[in-house]
Amino acid sequence: MDRIESAFQGKWRSVAVFLFDLLAVVLAWLGAFGLWSDFSPPVDYWPLIGGTLAVLIPLQAVVFRLSGLYLGIWFFSSLPDLRRILQAASISAVLGALVAFLAPAPGIPRSVAILYPILLVLLMGGGRATYRMWKEHLLYNTLSSGRKPVLILGAGRSGAGLVQELARSHEWRVLGFLDDDPAKQRRELLGQRVFGPLSELGYWTKALKVNHVILAMPSVSDEVRQRVSSLCVRAGVTAYTVPSTEQLLLKRDRVDHVRPVDLEDLLGRSPVRIDTPEVRELLCERVVMVTGAGGSIGSELCRQIARQQPAQLVLFENNEFALYELVEELTEHFPEVALVPLAGDVKDGLWLGEVMRRHTPSVVFHAAAYKHVPLMEEHNTWQAVRNNVYGTYVVALAAQRANVPKFVLVSTDKAVNPTNVMGATKRLAEMVCQALEGGGGATHFEMVRFGNVLGSTGSVIPKFRAQIARGGPVTVTHPEITRYFMSIPESSQLVLEAAAMGKGGEIFVLDMGEPVRIADLARDMIRLSGRGEDEIKIVYTGLRPGEKLYEELLSDDEHTRPTHHPKLRIAKARMVPAGWLDDLLEWLKAPAPKSDAEVRRDLRRWVPEYQPSARPDLKSVAIAGPVDSARL
Repeated sequence: MDRIESAFQGKWRSVAVFLFDLLAVVLAWLGAFGLWSDFSPPVDYWPLIGGTLAVLIPLQAVVFRLSGLYLGIWFFSSLPDLRRILQAASISAVLGALVAFLAPAPGIPRSVAILYPILLVLLMGGGRATYRMWKEHLLYNTLSSGRKPVLILGAGRSGAGLVQELARSHEWRVLGFLDDDPAKQRRELLGQRVFGPLSELGYWTKALKVNHVILAMPSVSDEVRQRVSSLCVRAGVTAYTVPSTEQLLLKRDRVDHVRPVDLEDLLGRSPVRIDTPEVRELLCERVVMVTGAGGSIGSELCRQIARQQPAQLVLFENNEFALYELVEELTEHFPEVALVPLAGDVKDGLWLGEVMRRHTPSVVFHAAAYKHVPLMEEHNTWQAVRNNVYGTYVVALAAQRANVPKFVLVSTDKAVNPTNVMGATKRLAEMVCQALEGGGGATHFEMVRFGNVLGSTGSVIPKFRAQIARGGPVTVTHPEITRYFMSIPESSQLVLEAAAMGKGGEIFVLDMGEPVRIADLARDMIRLSGRGEDEIKIVYTGLRPGEKLYEELLSDDEHTRPTHHPKLRIAKARMVPAGWLDDLLEWLKAPAPKSDAEVRRDLRRWVPEYQPSARPDLKSVAIAGPVDSARL
């Protein structure tokens, strides 16, 4: 019933517009004669005016209908509607001239034939514009008192489009722009003033009493976006941003679909462009296996791999519930991908050998590991060695025996000059892969190092979010501690890119950007939550066991060489001596667990660059066992 009523109303609106246009024909024709005669046409012209109108009106009615003038909606009248009016007016000029030529004496003056289409455009276009302005005033200006004032950062095309969209918003009231372009400052765009540069954000938000800003700069560099996002956070305003240019071009979003500025905007990480042909050749229609598939990195690797349409995706995971959740998600989003969910421990050589023989993967991504530094530093050191080193050896050996073409170890920046057990075990895992690569065989081994990922299990960011939600305090270990950060999708995509370009034996180092002070990160997260440091305090608790003040990536020219991908370099790592792996295996297969002191002592023998940090006293004990295998 509602659809019938709506169609009925639409039809009558179209009829009303049509009648208005015919009235505009009459007024334009009379107006043209009026202008020609100073609004005093001779008496003998009145019959001529009436007679020509009787011919002109039906002709114009046909032209209007054929020109598509009634397809648009008056409320959204814009340039396409004006273009249709101009097309109709052009035809009207010809019709006016034709009527003037055929009219009986006294003839129609030429100036009338010229003035008529001009007046017709003004009446038809002006009527539509007037209706739109009246309607917008009626619908929206009455709500202005309840709308939130907002400043738009960026007076470009996106900013202009945002002003037009927000003019019809029930939520926002635009007060003006800020833009760094001097040519735009102190001028107006769509009736809104460009007050000044972005650096004056703090001044103008206070002067205009604005608590909200929108970043309308989807095409700027990541450095600029990071700087502007930081300005917003420091000014204490709630900041939003428009969709990226890519999302707008793909029509995934509209310019007015703003979202809050998040941590990734502040960190300024640019999107990664995967070299699709190489990655697709590696994964498409191939069997791919991921260990630690339920972890933060492992699960994102599975999502990225599923997009490349593998023939089969083998999910190897020790955590039953994480495996179940991943299978449910992938089945929903990638129903065409054949999934093989397998529960198992990476130290179980018999089971892994059977898995490799049964499914014959073309590439194995080994992401399973214990990665939490303080937990692995005390009481769990031997488990860290067993899981991270021996587990890597078992998976790698099974892959080598099954002639898997490519094995990729997901490593960490903490393997560089390690000061903790976790970092030393990951460096040792790299050396195991180097030794297997040097021993020959059909399997090529590659390693990929990167730093912290945003939102990964056990990382500092979820911890800070939980502390802020509880009202604080936010705990930071040291005022000067810094870390590198990248998003989980970005890191996973770079792992795939490295895997595609590797020839065997390389240690790939990812470009992690600039290091971030954790204290500054905590402050930014507090401000992003809409709170201040007077409400949520930051407490410094001291460095934890094995924790570095600064992370290292060996990403400079002296220690690495470039690749064709700007965010990937190859580390110049020292070679593993012959016979080294046999000696290591004898140690790894010790009949009894080793103490923490023994593990640290022996790790210095296997990894010469390992320099253990001082051991602070621990107040509590948390033990990791084989039941719940952590993942990287």
